[in-house]
Amino acid sequence: MKNNGLNFEGAITKLEDIVAKLESGSLTLDESISEFEEAVGLIKLCEEKLSSAKHKVKILTEGEDGSITDMPFVNESNDEA
Repeated sequence: MKNNGLNFEGAITKLEDIVAKLESGSLTLDESISEFEEAVGLIKLCEEKLSSAKHKVKILTEGEDGSITDMPFVNESNDEA
């Protein structure tokens, strides 16, 4: 599976393509399983990117006193989203 460097929108597009292929009924069982495995990886990628985005938004909007703040984001995983 080659999902490294794929952005959220690209992953969603690939997921839509996979769903269309699976729904078409034209794939063999082995092809369907392979496509499903790729879809699971793409879903995990999307979840990671959404979680990272949510964390960034929280850092940018929640101050200790409830005010809006813009603290620098430090990504704990050393991996850009």
